[in-house]
Amino acid sequence: MKLLLIHAERFEYEARQRALEEAEELTEENRRGSAENALVCFTTVEGVDELNLPWVVERAADEVEGLARRLAVGRVVIYPYAHLSPDLAAPAVAMRALRGLASALEARGLEVLRAPFGWYKRFSISCVGHPLAELSRTIRPQEAAEEYAVLAPDGSVVRLSEFDLGSAPLDFQQLVRREVYGEGGEGGEPRYLDYCRKFGIEWEPMSDQGHMRYGPEAALMLDLLAEYAWMCARSLGIPVFRVKGTNMFDLSIPAVKQHADLFGDRLYTVEVGQKRFVLRYAACHQQFAMLRDWSISYRHLPFGVFEVADSYRLEQPGELTLCFRLRRFLMPDLHILTRDLEEAKRISLRVHEKIYEEVRKVGRDYVSIYNLTRSFMEENASFLAELVRREGKPALLHFVPEGKYYWVINVEYNIIDRLGRPREIGTFQIDVGNAQRFGITYVDEGGGRRHPVIIHTAIIGSLERYLYMLFDTAAAVEERGGKPSLPLWLSPVQVRVIPVTSEQLQAAVEAAERLNEAGVRADVDDREESLAKRVRDAETKWIPYVAIIGAREVERGTLSVRRRDGPPAELTVEELIREVGERLRGYPRAPLTLPLRLSQRPAY
Repeated sequence: MKLLLIHAERFEYEARQRALEEAEELTEENRRGSAENALVCFTTVEGVDELNLPWVVERAADEVEGLARRLAVGRVVIYPYAHLSPDLAAPAVAMRALRGLASALEARGLEVLRAPFGWYKRFSISCVGHPLAELSRTIRPQEAAEEYAVLAPDGSVVRLSEFDLGSAPLDFQQLVRREVYGEGGEGGEPRYLDYCRKFGIEWEPMSDQGHMRYGPEAALMLDLLAEYAWMCARSLGIPVFRVKGTNMFDLSIPAVKQHADLFGDRLYTVEVGQKRFVLRYAACHQQFAMLRDWSISYRHLPFGVFEVADSYRLEQPGELTLCFRLRRFLMPDLHILTRDLEEAKRISLRVHEKIYEEVRKVGRDYVSIYNLTRSFMEENASFLAELVRREGKPALLHFVPEGKYYWVINVEYNIIDRLGRPREIGTFQIDVGNAQRFGITYVDEGGGRRHPVIIHTAIIGSLERYLYMLFDTAAAVEERGGKPSLPLWLSPVQVRVIPVTSEQLQAAVEAAERLNEAGVRADVDDREESLAKRVRDAETKWIPYVAIIGAREVERGTLSVRRRDGPPAELTVEELIREVGERLRGYPRAPLTLPLRLSQRPAY
């Protein structure tokens, strides 16, 4: 694809005569058009673009959006122009590319005017006249594969263009096809959205786009996830300090501004008086601002700093996805300070293993993307080979320009969701730039001051994305004919006690109170509904244990227990406490945050 990009004071066109039999149909809306202060993109779709059209369109959108942002222009004109190349795409391909480019730019928040394809048109243009007012770009689909290679489990590196993708595991094939070639998943309606509604997870309509709200069950789940992320951080075998801080940082401070510039353009900013602030997009700012004030010796290293940070990213409206791509989310961010790159690599192996351990606990597995420079790959081949050996499957290497980022390697851990889409959950980076940028130092053995190398990681991913993975896993179970569920430790109610009649209500309440005293979240369905309906409602809520108590159970001092993931049993309260307690070993506990009796709860 070739682009001629003109920053125009004014541009207007009018379609006059059909140039191709396959021309788009004219309407009153597209027959003519005009725009002021716009970036006009004269666009030629080439035959070679069909080799990887989605990638070409996305890369073109990157170029156009980037220039529009630099020019502070909010309007773009897509103008088909067959005169920039002799190698023209077929009309159907060209129309697909032009429509895709317009849609991609609109999804990024730009106003787009697209002139019709296949017509001779009159146009007039007035160029603004400055260094960026006239530019050209050429995008070649072959470039996509050249940016990638495959790291095999035996440590060998194969160029992607030479790799036999068909012989790789299916999840790796799906990752490559989506990330490199832009081929989509299977499509369809995501089942997990129904699960979100079940537990009170939804968009907040009275806020900005991309902000979520959490009902009583979901709020408890988030609290448990925050504690679990903390437990994962502490399990690495190094000291970890838990901190808290603000989410707003002053862009007039050079370190803050430089870090924001490196992050990119999806920043939330706030103006207060004459100052401009950025809302943090992870815990980096707060932890780095704190660490610069600590007196650190080499004897203290390595150690970690942890916070569940409310984070903000100005994602485009078309990209927002409940529980997955948000403008405000909760990131359990861990930063580990190490003496040097060698120590950082050793600790990173531990982080890498922990990330895989956690995803495999829920019956899933990751496929990884290693973003890195070619020089880092060449100088650290044994480290990369050990990473992929522990994964036991190929990893996709994505090469980035030397010196562009503050990290030397950034690993993205993706599940393949039930619609065939890669979804990044966990991550780690080795950061060699921010300690110097923020003035973080430690005293080495010789009394000198050195900048530590910092590992960034979110072991389980953001809290919302971890939930997304659990719900997607439940959807896969349901598709196979099983019962969808949450892990027992994360279930808002772990045991529901149901009295057969009102005569057993007191016994049911006493059983639930004993369970709660023992750290098992239990409630009582005392509503005036049939037993069958109350049992069905508990199953609909995925409650792991349903304990029924009737006259026979009162007489025997037992509960008739239905397990969601196992056979029924008749158990005493103490036996149920022991069983649940054993399954909760190693996971966080929290008390029931709802009224004990369902009759005391409003509908929500």
